[in-house]
Amino acid sequence: MTSLPPPDRDPIETPRAVKPRNLALGIERIGFFALSHRVLCALAFVVLCTLAAIGFARVKVDDSLSQLFRSDTAEYRTYAEVTRRFPSNEFDVLIVIEGDQLLERPSLLNLRELAVELQLLDGTRGLISMFSAREPPGDDQIPAPLFPNPLPQGADYQKLMERVMANEIIRGKLLSPDGKLALMVLALDPAATGPDRLSGVVGTVRKELAAHLAGTGLKGELSGVPVMQLEIRNAIQRDRLIYNALGFAVGCLIAIIFFRRLSFMIIAAAPPLAAILLALGALGWLDFSLNIFLNVMTPLIMVISFSDSMQLTFAARDRLLAGDDKATAFRNALLIVGPACVLTHGTAGLSFIALQFSASDLVRTFGEAGMIAVAIALVAVLLGVPLLGVLLIRNEAGFVAAVRGMDSALDVLRRTCGWIAVHMVARPGLYSLISLIVVAILSLGYAQLEPRYRLADQVPDREQAVQASQRLDLKLTGANPFDVYIQLPQGVSLYAPETLALVAEVHALLEQQPGVGNVWSLDTLRRWLAEKAKKSDVETLKQYVELLPPHLTRRFISAEQNAEIVSGRVPDSDASQLLTIVDRVDQQLNRLRAQHPDYKIAITGLSVIAARNSALMINKLSDGLTVEIVFVAAFIGFAFRSPLVMLISILPGLLPIVLAGSLLWVLGQGLQFASVIALTVSFGLGLSATIHFLNRLQIEDIDPDPAVGVERATILVGPPLILTSAVLACGLAMTVLSSLPSLRLFGWLSAFAMIAALIADLFMLRPIATFLSKVARQRSWRSPVRSSTE
Repeated sequence: MTSLPPPDRDPIETPRAVKPRNLALGIERIGFFALSHRVLCALAFVVLCTLAAIGFARVKVDDSLSQLFRSDTAEYRTYAEVTRRFPSNEFDVLIVIEGDQLLERPSLLNLRELAVELQLLDGTRGLISMFSAREPPGDDQIPAPLFPNPLPQGADYQKLMERVMANEIIRGKLLSPDGKLALMVLALDPAATGPDRLSGVVGTVRKELAAHLAGTGLKGELSGVPVMQLEIRNAIQRDRLIYNALGFAVGCLIAIIFFRRLSFMIIAAAPPLAAILLALGALGWLDFSLNIFLNVMTPLIMVISFSDSMQLTFAARDRLLAGDDKATAFRNALLIVGPACVLTHGTAGLSFIALQFSASDLVRTFGEAGMIAVAIALVAVLLGVPLLGVLLIRNEAGFVAAVRGMDSALDVLRRTCGWIAVHMVARPGLYSLISLIVVAILSLGYAQLEPRYRLADQVPDREQAVQASQRLDLKLTGANPFDVYIQLPQGVSLYAPETLALVAEVHALLEQQPGVGNVWSLDTLRRWLAEKAKKSDVETLKQYVELLPPHLTRRFISAEQNAEIVSGRVPDSDASQLLTIVDRVDQQLNRLRAQHPDYKIAITGLSVIAARNSALMINKLSDGLTVEIVFVAAFIGFAFRSPLVMLISILPGLLPIVLAGSLLWVLGQGLQFASVIALTVSFGLGLSATIHFLNRLQIEDIDPDPAVGVERATILVGPPLILTSAVLACGLAMTVLSSLPSLRLFGWLSAFAMIAALIADLFMLRPIATFLSKVARQRSWRSPVRSSTE
């Protein structure tokens, strides 16, 4: 075992000769163009950044709640058809009003006035509330409102409240059984839900609600798809500014602390900033829209490009301290670190390619955008770092004189890395065996993960929409639609006896399902007429359907009157729990399908497609992660032209995934969309440290004892690897500030995986590389790290 350099000796003061290598097909040499054509490259960057700024302004926000499940499947096509023909759920604002004084006369006066004012707002089509209910119809007369004007007082008011609480139209649907929560459904005009109008409309509704509830002791909150979309849109736009800026600021702070020079901080930080602007600008020009996943593209670009920018800057700085002039220093940095930078971007690209295995259009789009961003980031770093280096560094000799003796922070990192290397290569076989056992045990925990999905995880949980939905789940069985779509055969009337009988059977079936409530359909009106008016003839039913406002009838009858919806509500529970209800109802509907073969009967609704598709899609993404591990390991082995390098990279690459997965299992969170994507992307990013180490090891591996090369490579690349891992973790951890639960999960899990990747690199990769290299040499195999240079 060799000893490390003494404390007073710089371990890189005698740099090894840099040999051109074909590790990355020479792609890193595009950085030479910036060294020889400085003015041209600078002008090109200015022009491209200007065009990118214009493209960035074109980026739109996709706030659709169904975006995650967009796919070319029968279930989604049915959902899209129902949404188009019965658009009420997509445009309903749910107004939840709660309080002990809800049914007191002063409160009802204010609520009725609120109902009138809301219907007069610009951009609304109508309102459904308990004030929409009517008394039983008389002979040939339009039924009177259930709540007369003026409201009675005294004993008559108490009798009215008894009738209200017993009214089957509103009880359990628009008024909770305990009389303490009321629901108003405000139908918006589709045009009012556009990005330019929705905020104003919802803001006006909030003002009216606050004004009419003031002094009543009642609490009002808004929910529904438009409100959720607005909150998602606001969260995406707000988060993009806040946590991206914080992540970048933390990276800059780390850079200036360790580089001790503003110029080097700019050299390291400016190319990632340009990469962010260029990538987002390109996505804008290509008509990509920001969504819950693409919103993390900015920190991902930052961490990918910042990592390699730091590596290049460190390498150039070391060459300057070794006596190179600035042009030679950055040229040698490109030759030393450039191939690893290309490979790290390549592995990140493979991570995004793995997402193409998903059935979700959203996830595939995220993968496509990621591949574009990775390519742009690579070019920005390889050109930007040397360009800024030769432009900003003025006096090489003065820099060397000023910096020497001021590297106390870096010296601490070097000594720490040296200490780790000495101890890890002391017993490489034992530590390699321990690494294998640890990964195997953690893999068992990862295997226990089950798919999880809740709609609330896609919506800001610090806003009104989720809180209001939770109250509806508790008091009115839920706010999420659970619909049965009935398509009539061509030429069959809506009021045909078979159609009415089928609708009645489906309605009764849904009402009897545990977990499904608030069932509405044409049969609701038919039952009310038969019970209260003693009229069950078709003509009376037609007459009352025609009397109802269009915004109400379109909730369960299509405009062409050739399709109907039987609509229920379910709480926002985990998709696995809801899938049990979906499967049970679907199985019971098979009997009706057999009795009415000419009718199309399908269960649909956002909660239904989420229950059916989420587990399948998450499992496919998890399978794609397995494919990614195989491809990335093979890619690294191919790049280094050594099967042993492929074996060396497997265990350190697996540890972050199985460790993070086991943590999810311990926390009981399961495998969600955000977590599986975080693990997929983190695997590619986490291998950055492995690639940079192996790249440096093949330069330093000239001693017969492989431990010597491992020790020296660790001292040389360890400090920048630790710093870049810190930057990666800080950049991703900034997403924990988001109000979107899915982004918070993505952020902290990715940051945790980055730290786990650093641990794997320092404490697993070193002994494994030493052990397998010794085995290879003892059996006269080619060295796994020398083979690419031979």
